[in-house]
Amino acid sequence: METMKALALGAANRGKDPRVFDWDKAAKLIKERKPNLVEAGLEEDMEWTAGTIYENGKIVKNDYTYLSSTWATPVVVIDGDIIECWKMGSETKFKFDTKWPKSAIEIMEGGMK
Repeated sequence: METMKALALGAANRGKDPRVFDWDKAAKLIKERKPNLVEAGLEEDMEWTAGTIYENGKIVKNDYTYLSSTWATPVVVIDGDIIECWKMGSETKFKFDTKWPKSAIEIMEGGMK
């Protein structure tokens, strides 16, 4: 997406409850599907927000992602399939900079269903 358009959308939606990436849902999907590659980002701005979160059976914590927006849709991309994956900011403890929280890691390790 064009940078100026993204900035304008952000300004127009300032103060609204953001959509925030749902790490627990992503972990459940990864555990079910057993994919090779998983990325996460904002669907309308993947070029600037997306990064790898799981690859070849391993959690990836060091790749850049930005996963919260008042106007764009947080998604998980599992082996090429794009799936909406978010909660409203007021309904979750996750934030734009959350990366593999304990609850999601526990799901991956089989501790939670």
